[in-house]
Amino acid sequence: MYADGGGLYLQISRSGTKSWIFRFAMEGREREMGLGPLHTIGLSDARLLAAEARKLKLKGQDPIEARKAERQAKRLDDARAMTFKQAAAAYIKANKAGWKNAKHAAQWEATLAAYADPIFGALPVAAVDTGLVMKALEAIWTEKPETASRLRGRVESVLDWATARGYRNGENPARWRGHLEKLLPARSKVKAVEHHAALPYRELPKFMTALRDQAGNGARALEFAILTAARTGEVIGATWDEIDLDAETWTVPKERMKAKREHRVFLSDSAVAVLKPLKEAARSNYVFPGGKDGKPLSNMAMLTALKRMKRDDLTAHGFRSTFRDWAAEMTDYPSEVVEMALAHVVGNKVEAAYRRGDLFEKRKGLMGDWEKFAAA
Repeated sequence: MYADGGGLYLQISRSGTKSWIFRFAMEGREREMGLGPLHTIGLSDARLLAAEARKLKLKGQDPIEARKAERQAKRLDDARAMTFKQAAAAYIKANKAGWKNAKHAAQWEATLAAYADPIFGALPVAAVDTGLVMKALEAIWTEKPETASRLRGRVESVLDWATARGYRNGENPARWRGHLEKLLPARSKVKAVEHHAALPYRELPKFMTALRDQAGNGARALEFAILTAARTGEVIGATWDEIDLDAETWTVPKERMKAKREHRVFLSDSAVAVLKPLKEAARSNYVFPGGKDGKPLSNMAMLTALKRMKRDDLTAHGFRSTFRDWAAEMTDYPSEVVEMALAHVVGNKVEAAYRRGDLFEKRKGLMGDWEKFAAA
């Protein structure tokens, strides 16, 4: 370190690089402020920069913090060219690789385009405040509480991303806790949670007889979903390499499971009977192929089958509730066995007790009894 006076030093590193340093003390704390390399900043310029730093210190300002604030202000000024819509697009692009599927990204884009963009999509992301967020939410908070809740969460995520990238500062105006919860009624109070319409379990045998008379992959997929108590997405995305007909097992990889855990499903005789004709006529790796080559069945196919049966009062997902009600009312199987059959994440104590396995052997008996009941 070679002193020039007034806190200005020329620093020469072991590798020979040369740069200017301004050394000063602030509230008893020694600090060093880099002023730039010698090949760019000459002696006269370095002395001017050191003098400016001394003036700030004389005013009681930390020169380093003052420079940080100046740079942040410039970033915010530059950010005024980035609109909320552009920030949302950048956020989606940065995160969609970690989302389950392209449909999720499309839902993000659609929600923001429909409800956020008309209010503040063209405004600088730094300018979005509580008033603007409230204007977007209040329009749908009571009429579409679920959509409004998703919109709020998505706006919050975009604004958090913009803050982390330096495009805005301050608190997030879309946060719920301690902020919007004081301005809007809780979603649970606006509208009761709507459960998927479920068939009373005593009506299932009659329904299954009618379902077997229905033609088409949609009907077969629904029949398979009921027999396995699986989710709609797990069924329509099923591939033949997940199915072992000889072992009567369907292994759903963790990437396709809601809980991100591999799930084994016992295939009863009736479930295997659904699959065998499909296997013989297989034209793709999907168990339930759609109308387009290389594509699975549409997630609306099961609902279409229900409509053909004039059962608009039911949903495909609701049959999981039918299964759970039947198991609780008509069997003595422990609840953890039923929950694992539904691929639910069980409580910590139960999970610890059964962590060595997935109760697959016990679930075989459960699913076999479910098949017999459905065929009664």
